[in-house]
Amino acid sequence: MNKPLSTRNKTIHTSLENGQDLLKQCMNIENNISDIKSIQNKVILGDLFSVCDRLPEKSMDLIIADPPYNLSKQFGENKFYQKNNQEYTTYTRQWLKKVMPLLKDNGSIYICCDWQSSLIIGTVLSEFAIIRNRISWQREKGRGAKNNWKNAMEDIWFATKSKNYTFNLDAVKIRRKVIAPYKTNGKPKDWQQTANGNFRDTCPSNFWDDITIPFWSMPENTAHPTQKPEKLIAKLILASSNAGDTVFDPFLGSGTTAVVAKKLNRNFIAIEREAQYCIWTQQRLDVAEKNKQIQGFNNGVFWERNSLKEQGKG
Repeated sequence: MNKPLSTRNKTIHTSLENGQDLLKQCMNIENNISDIKSIQNKVILGDLFSVCDRLPEKSMDLIIADPPYNLSKQFGENKFYQKNNQEYTTYTRQWLKKVMPLLKDNGSIYICCDWQSSLIIGTVLSEFAIIRNRISWQREKGRGAKNNWKNAMEDIWFATKSKNYTFNLDAVKIRRKVIAPYKTNGKPKDWQQTANGNFRDTCPSNFWDDITIPFWSMPENTAHPTQKPEKLIAKLILASSNAGDTVFDPFLGSGTTAVVAKKLNRNFIAIEREAQYCIWTQQRLDVAEKNKQIQGFNNGVFWERNSLKEQGKG
């Protein structure tokens, strides 16, 4: 018998059988779409290789993609099998050929990957767009290895279609504690003095160590094997889109991109081929109707990990 879950366990794991009403809120696309507004804020149940052909070109402001890493892993009813480098290169080029025509000329794309698939994805992406940066983020979790370093980092490639693109720097600054405050004429210089401590809003680098992987006591957590944190995706959306823009995710998974877009007043269009994951996504979207909170992001500010508690806000 399965061990009963703790009452503190908030993991979403609604079964396919019990989630049929939620699944009905998702949609299938069988014909070409001429008006993008007709499918905005919808989860599309289907495969990107067929769905993308039915979507209008240059209709997306931002693409966030989390493709299968080059590892053998079960995703719902389907399994992705590890490929050799040439095969994974071909696979990456195939799906990029489908999604890149959908991006507007002033649009941006972010692609998530691990250190091994990063080598291939960065190279192939450069065929389609202008590489701007490679973000590395510390995911904390990861099994140790006897003969290698523990794998606790992942990459995100950032690229744009042209030299004209959105980047909202002030929206993604990080509030850090000031250890050695500097004053000019007795007043704080580039930092804030509060009753709960001294803080400075700093420009973000391409190394992120303030992300917490979703775990069982967090409301955003699902039973998906490779779920991305809402805080992680929030940084990408805030930096590279504006309110009312359309964010596209061709590998939706458990729905994080769609949920965060909704919370941040963006439109979304997302594709997921697993009905089970569509159910979890829709469940999270329904919750987001009333709860816009993103852990680690408060009143428009990204805080260092665990520092919100000092402000009495987390």
